[in-house]
Amino acid sequence: MSNLFQGLDIRAWCEANGLYALFNHDPAGVDPTRKLEKGIYETVDPDNHVPFPPEFDDLARLHFLARTRRVTTVLEIGAGKSTVVLADAMRRNQAEYGEYVKANLRRANPFEVHTLDQSAEWIEVCRRTLPAELTGYVHFQSATVRMTTFNGRACTLYSRIPNVCPDLIYLDGPDQFAVEGDVHGISTRSADRLPMSADLLLLEPFLLPGTLIVVDGRTANARFLRNNFQRPWRYAHHVEADLHTFELVEPPLGKLNERQIRFCLGDGALVSA
Repeated sequence: MSNLFQGLDIRAWCEANGLYALFNHDPAGVDPTRKLEKGIYETVDPDNHVPFPPEFDDLARLHFLARTRRVTTVLEIGAGKSTVVLADAMRRNQAEYGEYVKANLRRANPFEVHTLDQSAEWIEVCRRTLPAELTGYVHFQSATVRMTTFNGRACTLYSRIPNVCPDLIYLDGPDQFAVEGDVHGISTRSADRLPMSADLLLLEPFLLPGTLIVVDGRTANARFLRNNFQRPWRYAHHVEADLHTFELVEPPLGKLNERQIRFCLGDGALVSA
């Protein structure tokens, strides 16, 4: 696994950061390093409305990245249990770094998680289950998703994207069965189709050097993004974790961006022009 997760002990991280308690979960007998086994149609069944139990390996990795990279603003595509751990990371980051960020960095949405989902009903479920101390850190937005094209290729786009500049993006949506319309009869609304979101391709020109994208599974979608991104992204497929990461490695845009990279990632992350 790449050095993005260097030093992460999943079991120790869950215990030290109270991740079990965020979900009122009894850790007795839980192996957080073991992937949950799902049926071959379970993840592509449009009639399956039973939420999956917490996958603490994935949740620990997200929390670890948000904390160790000193993330200030998160864009999350697809609400869920990830919303909880990302909000907790923002709460902890604000407590530890809030004064520095306010005085030294230009961040319009400091220590906020902006969560986009196609289902207003699911957002309400997530809102109700969010621990009370984390509600102020999350901004939910619902929007429809339609089939469309990007560079002549069939894909999906939300009708609206949160107007924020994130330094961490987590892609785990939309639900492929909630997409409206088709392109010449092509739609993701089939168990044999695959998620194919193009939202980050629209957002790419506005992202700052140092931005990290984490794609949960969705290997075909990650390859689609990789083939269409135009800026220098450092890509890695973490096969055992079933994650893909893209890190924007290019020279800073100016002094403020350089200061943010130094603060979040250290001097070693700076790329020369």
